Amino acid sequence: MLNLESLLRISDIDPANGYSFSPDGKIAFASNVSGIWEIREMSTDSPGAAIQRSQGPGGKFAPRYSPDGKFLAWAVDFDGSENFHIVRMERSTGEILDLTPNIDFAIQPSYAWSPDARQIAYLADKENNFDLYTMNADGTERRLLFRPGGPASFVRWSPDGRHIAVTAEKEWQTDGTFIVPLDGSPAKRIGGDAKPIDAWHPAWSPDGTRVAFSSNSSGWFQIGVHHLADGRIEWLTCDPTDKLNPTWSPDGKHAAWVRSDGATAWVEVWSGEAHPQRVETEAGFAYWPMFPPDGKTIFFIHESPAKPIGLWRATPDGRNAAPLTNLLPAEFKPADFIRPEAIHYPSFDGTLVPAMLYKTPGAGAHSPAVVLVHGGPTWHMAFYWYPLIAHMTSRGWTVIAPNYRGSTGYGRAWQTANRYELGRLDSDDCAAAVNYLVESKLASPTKIAVTGRSHGGYLTMTCLTRNPELFAAGSAVVPFLNWFTGHENSREDLQYWDIHNMGDPQENRALWHERSPFFFLDRVRAPVQMIAGGNDTRCPPSEAREAYRKLKALGLEAELHIYEDEGHGFMKIENSIDSDLKLVRFLARILEA
Repeated sequence: MLNLESLLRISDIDPANGYSFSPDGKIAFASNVSGIWEIREMSTDSPGAAIQRSQGPGGKFAPRYSPDGKFLAWAVDFDGSENFHIVRMERSTGEILDLTPNIDFAIQPSYAWSPDARQIAYLADKENNFDLYTMNADGTERRLLFRPGGPASFVRWSPDGRHIAVTAEKEWQTDGTFIVPLDGSPAKRIGGDAKPIDAWHPAWSPDGTRVAFSSNSSGWFQIGVHHLADGRIEWLTCDPTDKLNPTWSPDGKHAAWVRSDGATAWVEVWSGEAHPQRVETEAGFAYWPMFPPDGKTIFFIHESPAKPIGLWRATPDGRNAAPLTNLLPAEFKPADFIRPEAIHYPSFDGTLVPAMLYKTPGAGAHSPAVVLVHGGPTWHMAFYWYPLIAHMTSRGWTVIAPNYRGSTGYGRAWQTANRYELGRLDSDDCAAAVNYLVESKLASPTKIAVTGRSHGGYLTMTCLTRNPELFAAGSAVVPFLNWFTGHENSREDLQYWDIHNMGDPQENRALWHERSPFFFLDRVRAPVQMIAGGNDTRCPPSEAREAYRKLKALGLEAELHIYEDEGHGFMKIENSIDSDLKLVRFLARILEA
């Protein structure tokens, strides 16, 4: 059996917020080697041991070198509340300065240096929406620059210093990217306002005349290029797979992006030819391709079921791909890890649901199994590094991870299929996995549990209330259970998402009530475990506390564990280990009885 604590202590590279290159040949990234997320740095030419650069409390993410190389900045979440601060370190002295001290509003972990290194563009909800602001590089003179009309999440400054590209939520399941001139001219949305298109992850060409972006307006995420001079859009891809994270080479002659088939994702390099060159790696998932300043190589983040999330490098022709951070300890071998199968199974209404199936050797009709539900909901399960699943399969448990309606990776129609259906269709898709496991003789019908995190925690509770006869146990991690109180206690950008996907809480009151498992806890028949973070702004712990009290009042078996110093995503390794150990012990007590 693979030791869970040892697995969880294996360090990762943060795949969500990217990394940065300095002009003098360094690369900075966020890693949790020490048990907390810190910023580390190493050479791009001769990678070796990474040196920790950040200091002080909190989790550090999104490192960004200033263009002149004088400073290294990063975003800090001090208590898990996702109220980030932006700090900078003077590289020559190591002196660290909080550029946003004593703020009473939230900041996104996406920000951008101006090309002259004198200013920083950032996104803050100072006026109840994440708008675009700028400040001097020492934190002084904060200025509101642009209100995008929806919560902004991504920002990039043009290399010529004349524009800022900012992406914000706009129409339902649509992101708009705006080009904001710094001469006072009106901002313009990519695609125009008459027929707005989805556009996100803007990437400036080196000369500042073009912006590459990813758009799913056609039904799949494609790579487009917006030309500032005339507003023309040039489409570089058009096939039915998702393409994400575009980037440019320093000379502007090449572009790169990530292509995904749903289960796996890899980097492609485009040089104007009809067919881009694939960077070959083992089956896994890639993120954030970037060219260093010399343009001779391409870097990216990669993970697989047998290798932790790490930095990789390849030549632009797609050859010689190799990891720069070999994070798998010698005590583990790639052969120790079960690789998933990409499968489909029918939901209750006959719709085929894609899923990742982790089938252990010897799995049969008497085996325990877990339906593991991803969060988001606009996310999906794929060929990821997932220590908890690796441990579960090493115990002989079959694991199935549904990519229910609302998941990404399978086209826009699938991603948007759960509008006003949250807590019904997506829940049915997860519950129907039980039928597949039993009919395929991969699990005993009396030994199947359900667990998930965030929206997966919510769906864990809807499974236990809508289909209580199917599950022997359920563990909901950082869940919400009541649409009304969850909405009231959430940040403005999360409320914006709620209304776009479930309607107004008063106008759609009956729907919000029906989809809130809190009101139907009397239907639960299996033991329930809930795990929450005390500083969680996405799924406030009050949800779990109230549900626990109600379950106990009903005489039902329930556990509650709240980590008061954590938020939605646990940042402290000891808390992550403790919570996952509690989850496995809870499930094992029932599944292995």
